[in-house]
Amino acid sequence: MSSAISETLPKFTAEALKLAAKQSERCHIVPVRLRHAIKKYLQEQEATHMRRKVLSLSQSFNGIKEVNLLLPSSTSKELVEDPLKAMECSQRWKVKTAYGDVGLTYQEDQTVAYVAARMPAVYSALYRVLNEVRRRVPDFTPAKVLDFGAGTGSALWAMMEVWPGSLERINLVEPSQSMQRAGQSLVKDLRKLPLIQSYDSIQSLTKDINKSGRRHDLVIASYVLGEIPSLKDRITLVRQLWDLTADILVLVEPGTPQGSNIISQMRSHILWMEKRRTRKLQHAANKASKDLMTLKTGAFIVAPCPHDGPCPLHNTDKYCHFVQRLERTSSQRLYKRSKGPLRGFEDEKFCYVAFRRGTRPREPWPLDGMKFETLKQMHAKRVPEDLEVEVESQFGSEAAQNDDYEKDDENTVSYDSDYSETDAAAGESDEDEEEDVPRADLGSGWGRIVYMPIRRGKRVELDVCRATNSEGTEGSFDRVVITQSKNPTLHHQARRSLWGDLWPLRSEKFSKFYM
Repeated sequence: MSSAISETLPKFTAEALKLAAKQSERCHIVPVRLRHAIKKYLQEQEATHMRRKVLSLSQSFNGIKEVNLLLPSSTSKELVEDPLKAMECSQRWKVKTAYGDVGLTYQEDQTVAYVAARMPAVYSALYRVLNEVRRRVPDFTPAKVLDFGAGTGSALWAMMEVWPGSLERINLVEPSQSMQRAGQSLVKDLRKLPLIQSYDSIQSLTKDINKSGRRHDLVIASYVLGEIPSLKDRITLVRQLWDLTADILVLVEPGTPQGSNIISQMRSHILWMEKRRTRKLQHAANKASKDLMTLKTGAFIVAPCPHDGPCPLHNTDKYCHFVQRLERTSSQRLYKRSKGPLRGFEDEKFCYVAFRRGTRPREPWPLDGMKFETLKQMHAKRVPEDLEVEVESQFGSEAAQNDDYEKDDENTVSYDSDYSETDAAAGESDEDEEEDVPRADLGSGWGRIVYMPIRRGKRVELDVCRATNSEGTEGSFDRVVITQSKNPTLHHQARRSLWGDLWPLRSEKFSKFYM
């Protein structure tokens, strides 16, 4: 009886729901120390024809997309059983393919252009992804990390911001020597750095490290799978990375239909592979000893998917991706081309998936046990005296307002992304401000808002990817309509929700999913 009562008790308050569901950030500002590092690095390089170099880099990226779209796909059935012994990859990753040399080898000019134009945007997207991993898994503090396709170190900078002080060793895999040199130059003035070791391939990494020490707490591969020519090669690589993962694997790609398709393929393969492995171990445990099942088996999605079933957007005209807005740095404003006036911000579109070893936890759904009043009920409870407002107490005198505006004008500082480090200390002190913020658990009760909410008068329409059962083995993509009259509390939350935020749900025990 007590267990039945505990299941219906509300887990969140209305205010806690808003804080737990908030995962997006309206406009990210690149940290002062990274902006200064980029500016100092660019001052040391040859700055002639920089805009031309940035344009050339962009054309190189477009060329890779076009070539990869023409390549045929191959199935995963031909993969070897031990992916660590496989020697197949793309040209950039020094592995032989059936398609010859396809990929991008960064030269010095392209590396400098990448740091000036692309690194701040890539950093902002990675910070957004890793920060959600930290919030959804608060007990996860990685000490040993592998960054595959490290480039100039965007993921390294993001990890140092998200988990300051916890990183002990970071292994970087980057075949481009110019990229390695740029990354080392950017971090040379930082203090209290973790131990950083660079490699040009996974094979050189595995040869240098003992078999018992190959597993990493966190493995990340960002903006790299799209440079690998075929599905077979990508799966081989991702299986290598998963074999080197002790806890969490993060994959990030550009927010394009091709990038979303790559993430979807890797998501399906890892989940299928771990399900097959779990079935084999269960069969062996039944025959021999049940001690085999004490091993950490299985995999589930930390983010963005609220379930581990087939993607509901597969074979539709939509694709799963997200957007992170960032304030442009001085180098981006200086070197990027635009047909009209260059805006002070840009939007970085990205796709991602974060796997964790183990099984998805079974948690109460956030709306279970919660009761919401309708707008009519809230109006009936109002006391007439509460509606009286003193004009003077609310607005004050006109002279007081003018004084406040003058104070605001005095304190206003014009923005320059690389102007001063006066706010650096303040920015570092904000790292612990979310310690007591309610978190959204990894159960199946949180849906994911995909695309921007549509606000129409007193109703809000959300496109939500959600789990359809408590185990999180199946999912669907639904249009959720929230009206102010039926539920003003959730309507208020929906109006302030953004693309990428979470949305609370009721479990399947209740006939009504949304209110």
